[in-house]
Amino acid sequence: MRIISGRFRRRKLLSNPGDVTRPILDRVKESVFQRLEADLEGKRVADVFAGTGTIGLEAMSRGAATCVFVEQDKVASSLLKQNIETLEVQGDTICWWTDALLCSYRPKGPDVARFTPFDVIFFDPPYKMAADIRPDTKLYRAVKRLTRPEVSVADALFVLRIPERTEVTMPPQWTVLWEVEMANMIVRVHRKTGEAEASEEAVTEETESPPEV
Repeated sequence: MRIISGRFRRRKLLSNPGDVTRPILDRVKESVFQRLEADLEGKRVADVFAGTGTIGLEAMSRGAATCVFVEQDKVASSLLKQNIETLEVQGDTICWWTDALLCSYRPKGPDVARFTPFDVIFFDPPYKMAADIRPDTKLYRAVKRLTRPEVSVADALFVLRIPERTEVTMPPQWTVLWEVEMANMIVRVHRKTGEAEASEEAVTEETESPPEV
């Protein structure tokens, strides 16, 4: 895997050799990022279900100021840290080893105010899980939790990748702007048009693994 464009153009990235993560194809990534690039400059990004960081690091290469990577798999997290070190962006990233279904999306640590609330959120759940974006599921509640005002800005973008022909029901706070369908997948971009209530927080901070900055 590699960075396609920007300040880290053509830099190679480590990828997980197993089937836990699914690196996005270059042609799909380029099609999506060409349309997103103007929305990335100087912005705070979250890469949820980050894998080895292909998407979040591409966003940083194209101008994003910071990125919080959320990943639970230990092998992927280890490779992600190596990719961050290779690009020398440790000071502008947080590698958060935690469960994306349960975390608050509010990392703790030194200088975290630079990282939140998020302007752009990339959300790439395992394909077998994607259809669970429907009411009364943990995944749906996680997507809704990302709309809280302390987690994302009022006009945040939410970029979802799911398999083709997958039906999802998004929380009403996320409004579809456009989508790209190719290579057996859909990348759908939403704009935040509302905020979740504070009472909808599903976890306590004690359930989370501490982030690494």
